Amino acid sequence: MLKANAAFSSFSVRDIFKTKNFYQEILGLSVEEDKMGGMNISLPQGGTVYVYQKDDHMPATYTVLNFDVDKIEDAMDQLKSQGVMFEHYEGMTDEKGIARGLGSDRVTDIAWFKDPDGNTFSIMHTKA
Repeated sequence: MLKANAAFSSFSVRDIFKTKNFYQEILGLSVEEDKMGGMNISLPQGGTVYVYQKDDHMPATYTVLNFDVDKIEDAMDQLKSQGVMFEHYEGMTDEKGIARGLGSDRVTDIAWFKDPDGNTFSIMHTKA
């Protein structure tokens, strides 16, 4: 069995400075730069994600971060007011960009958006 002292996730971006501003100013996350040029993002409820610059960055083809929110439409309105555009997936999302009622154990509404370097994030609300 692996005996690790800690664990964290990571992903790349093309422009670390542009992305840092997005994470701090738009998403309101705490970001700390490290000596190697990357940044540690503190997540709500604990945990961190390491983001690093990669000149030949290719956006992830999956959702790299999910944010659980109390009211998905309010969160969308707030992000839209700051220039965030939400993805629309034919046959999956409604006219607002929300996939409603996903899941089997708990019903979840989810909407996807991209960071400045094309990585996909989501906001979601799970109903008890």
